Amino acid sequence: MKRVVGIVKVGDRIRFEDRIHVLAGLDGPRCRLLAEQDAGVQVLLLTQVVGAPDFDVLDHPRSTRRRVPVHGPLDGLDSEVREKALAWERHVLEVETGHVGPHQDWPPRTGYDPAVHSLAEREAVKAAELTAAGQAVSVATVRRMRARYREEGVWGLVDGRMKRERSVFGQADPRVVAAIIGALTQQQGRSTGTLSRLRRQVTWLLQDTHGSGTVAVPPAATFNRLVRAVAEQQGLALTAAGERRRASRPVPVFTPTHAMAPGELVMMDSTLLDVMVVCEDGQARRPELTMAVDVATRSITAAVLRPKGTKAVDAAVLLAQTLVPQPMRPHWPEYLSMAASVIPHQRLVSIDARMQGAAARPVIRPVTVVIDQGKVFVSRCFLAAAEHLGISVQPCPPASAHAKGHVERGFGAIGTLFAQYVAGYTGNSLATRGSTVEDEACWTLPQLQDLLDEWVVCGWQERRHERLRHPLMPRLTLTPNEMWAALVGITGHVPVPLTGADWIELLPSRRCVIGDEGIRFEHRTYDGPILNGHRHRSTAADGKWEVHHNPYEPWQCWVRLPHGWEPVTWIHQGLVSKPFTDTTWRHIRSVVKQREGRAEHEEQLARHLDELLRRAHSADTGVGGTGTSRRSSSAPDTLAPAARTGTTCEPGGNDQPAQSRRKAQTGHTKHRKANTDLLDDLTGQIPDTDEDADPTPDVADPATPPAAWSIFDAHQEAQQW
Repeated sequence: MKRVVGIVKVGDRIRFEDRIHVLAGLDGPRCRLLAEQDAGVQVLLLTQVVGAPDFDVLDHPRSTRRRVPVHGPLDGLDSEVREKALAWERHVLEVETGHVGPHQDWPPRTGYDPAVHSLAEREAVKAAELTAAGQAVSVATVRRMRARYREEGVWGLVDGRMKRERSVFGQADPRVVAAIIGALTQQQGRSTGTLSRLRRQVTWLLQDTHGSGTVAVPPAATFNRLVRAVAEQQGLALTAAGERRRASRPVPVFTPTHAMAPGELVMMDSTLLDVMVVCEDGQARRPELTMAVDVATRSITAAVLRPKGTKAVDAAVLLAQTLVPQPMRPHWPEYLSMAASVIPHQRLVSIDARMQGAAARPVIRPVTVVIDQGKVFVSRCFLAAAEHLGISVQPCPPASAHAKGHVERGFGAIGTLFAQYVAGYTGNSLATRGSTVEDEACWTLPQLQDLLDEWVVCGWQERRHERLRHPLMPRLTLTPNEMWAALVGITGHVPVPLTGADWIELLPSRRCVIGDEGIRFEHRTYDGPILNGHRHRSTAADGKWEVHHNPYEPWQCWVRLPHGWEPVTWIHQGLVSKPFTDTTWRHIRSVVKQREGRAEHEEQLARHLDELLRRAHSADTGVGGTGTSRRSSSAPDTLAPAARTGTTCEPGGNDQPAQSRRKAQTGHTKHRKANTDLLDDLTGQIPDTDEDADPTPDVADPATPPAAWSIFDAHQEAQQW
């Protein structure tokens, strides 16, 4: 072991660079070395000489060598053991130097003066002193302690029994430990079993290795504790789920993700929100949350709630939402606005007029977006939207949630800081779910989206984040808005305005033929005068046109004609009295079976859609945005089971589902005349009602314009900003 010398003086013989030198002089930080062999002289820094790997002082009295005190390992010992070692250090120093601690100017005690008493005499005096104090110590013990102190410092004075490394397995038989390690290794990749199965496997291994009855297996309770200790020490999983978690975990050393500018790294992901919402069909379901988190500021740049099954358009629109300000809602207080926050609002308004009247949420242009392997994020729609906006996409490896840990942790924060306070909270697992969760659900999806947007502004952006700390000021934590305000002053802000054509480009696209009946996809037909002159006249190789559509407002689509984008409406738009989504349409398709004629089938789908929306509307009891109940107090009790089974009951009290009766009457429709009016034909399929029933038809007059349409206008969306 290399000795660190604390005292050197002129005349000492030292070893330096594999040669013997004499310290000929000291001049401040410099020293003069004289080589013994060739009498060469060198003038070097004393720190360079002392720090050399082979430095040592030769022919130097060891009693004068001082070592840098090593107290770090003592912190892991008991206080009694530590104090005993420090007391021995004082005794050894007094024997060797005559002084204790820093009081070098004080005269030595009687019997310890090196100028008067020899080392052997001082050792005998110390042994007698400790023995008289009640600690039986011999002269040989004092000498042994001096030798240990020279070699190891204070750590050498610690009782060796206390320094002995203890096994994490206690006093367990090493053969049993080896058998447990072998059994755990063999069960990797298998389905999870109980510890009793593992104990039996360990018994078999011990019998095969050492013979029957040679090695005893510990009792069940002791065995279970030993198995957990072995699994933790060896990095082995006890369950299949634990094995998958360990397999997905990266190998240390972990590299933290750094981003120094807003938008440099944005992470996106989707998950089910732990809240039940009232859907369009009156059922309570968990919505899906798609969110984007900026790594540099920890800001939630956008968050979108959709029914379960997020579409590619949701992720594409989420990218666009990060580029535009969050508008202030009419019922939001003024202190949630950007003007009332720490964000430099006036400077931003002078650059980007869209900031006027915006909420206190950052506007960040992503440079790189980190996504997982979900089909939503690797879809053509999302990748095309990212390319159109100039955003690079960085996919994560499969089953690697750690690669986008910021957004994963953000989901957990939303669950604990927001979701658990919302009516209809389901808990984060089945074990924590209540028994009346569906009855508590009262918020519709748009209402919950409004609550989430408000919480992001006041509950997240203004909350101090533990990871937002400056390296030079580690005790100061910042909020996401404060961090963005600090960074935007350095990196600047460049507005990215989106036109109406940009919003249309973000929607999903498909290739369709413009025929005599118009554009047809998903059993819907879109037609209008704007298509005249382009039917069967595509210049593309496949004879098709590029069509974009919004799955959440499927009553119109956009076709790219030679002069630009043109909207085309659904031909059965007038038959539906409320807006609907593509999800509702797919549900109707699963209820109504395909008939012979495609036009007849589409007509029936439209009528059934109107019936479904009317039934869902009858359960709406929300007033003033206070929520929507799953069951109306004025609705009959048969409404709830009908909603759950997907059928409706006749008003006359017949418990036969109306859908079954319509199916039975469909056979009569086939034999009607071809020139029979289709509306009258379908009206004849509706079951007869009792005389006391309401004669008002369930289907809106086709000539009556629809009420409360919310058609997506891309140009109006762009003009909003």
